[in-house]
Amino acid sequence: MRIFGLQITRAAPRAPVAQNASPVSAYGGNGGWWPLIVREPSSGAWQQNRELAPETLLAYYAVYACVTLISADIGKLQVNLMQREPSDIWSKAQSAAFSPVLQKPNAYQTHIQFIENWVMSKLTRGNTYVLKDRDARGVVNAMYVLDPSRVTVLVADDGSVYYRLSSDKLAGIPDADSDVTVPASEIIHDRMNCLFHPLVGTSPLFACALAARQGLAIQNNSASFFENGAQPGGILVAPGAISDETAKRLKDKWEENFGGVNRGRLAVLGDGLKYEALTMNAVDAQLIEQQKMTAEIVCSVYHVPQYMVGVGTAPTYNNIEALSQNYYSQCLQSLIESMELCLDEGLALPKDYRTELDLDGLLRMDTASLMKTLTDGVGGGIVAPNEARRKINLKPVKGGASPYLQQQNYSLAALAERDANEPFSKPTATTLTDAGNPNAEPSDDPNPDPSIGQPSGEKALNIQDIEREAQQLMSAAIAEAQRSAVREQC
Repeated sequence: MRIFGLQITRAAPRAPVAQNASPVSAYGGNGGWWPLIVREPSSGAWQQNRELAPETLLAYYAVYACVTLISADIGKLQVNLMQREPSDIWSKAQSAAFSPVLQKPNAYQTHIQFIENWVMSKLTRGNTYVLKDRDARGVVNAMYVLDPSRVTVLVADDGSVYYRLSSDKLAGIPDADSDVTVPASEIIHDRMNCLFHPLVGTSPLFACALAARQGLAIQNNSASFFENGAQPGGILVAPGAISDETAKRLKDKWEENFGGVNRGRLAVLGDGLKYEALTMNAVDAQLIEQQKMTAEIVCSVYHVPQYMVGVGTAPTYNNIEALSQNYYSQCLQSLIESMELCLDEGLALPKDYRTELDLDGLLRMDTASLMKTLTDGVGGGIVAPNEARRKINLKPVKGGASPYLQQQNYSLAALAERDANEPFSKPTATTLTDAGNPNAEPSDDPNPDPSIGQPSGEKALNIQDIEREAQQLMSAAIAEAQRSAVREQC
């Protein structure tokens, strides 16, 4: 049969490879995949329905908050196709082969939903499996995030990697008598924390499962406590010995008449029976502190700042950019760069192409800091005015496509040329003939005769002569002005 533009067969030549391929072990060679998906807090917990499955742990508010926060923050970033220019600068590009699948990965998901699904699968199961659908050209035209519980990694004797896929109608895998096996070239496999096998990722839930279970137990016990009127239980004390049947009858009767919603009703006791309420010590009452501790453990495992999920207090300084940068570097950066690399390899992008998630949607500055940064960039000649206007969603203006600097600023090349001509050396006497003839050969005589080389009747002038003549003209002008003033007064 034909699936995703490929001919999938269970006969030769694929069958011999599938027969020799065996599932990889995820956890020390014991238990296959399940220990990374379901954990037992104690021996026999699975039989008692106390296993720590991802679906159960996601009910804890700290786990849910971390997973949804990370996936939503990465999902809102636009995936851009970048091309390297001859100047070694990466710029946005459009390609008929690659751009459509990045903008619309499949028929039922937007690019935001697709990325969120990708990240959630990685955070909760440690692995993201993306099945590629190809057109007649062999170009990927659709991508589907698979359910990790329906995928098994197979390794053949020669080291080849295959993936065994169970039925998934959304991804176009029909129901069949047996599973479908596809080569690694048709799967994008993004894995997290490969602690036990290089082909099997480990979810952060592996490390915080017990903390999440403790938090859920605290919440369940707290709910039962407040359903009981926010008061602990008590004991009925009889004046003498009673049989087990009598004790059970009194207990059942008391719980029926004075427990739960009947809490607070008036009880009438006889035969010397006495009710004594139990008290709760201060350690047992510290539910909030214990609950906070479990949430802090979950946040530390997911590398999420505690204040972002309502656990800790926000930092006192008001610097949005610094907070976002810290959150990006310690939590999101590895996830984002891993996704970009998986997309590059999975789509088989050419050498001068790559995918890039636009971080402007994440690392947003406050208005004052943004305007100051853009002003400094434009004033320093680094950013063109239209580039700065694009950052604040303004249209370009005429003449704003080039960076600008003030007129008195000189290039380093011009300053180097000036310094090479010894600008700070003392000036030498220059004859009028030499000044008017740039091709004149310099004289080797240290005391040249200024009259040599001059036409008949002319005399060489030096700087002192010029200054003396200028002073004489100025004195004459001043004297003439004084005489004019005297005549006017007369």
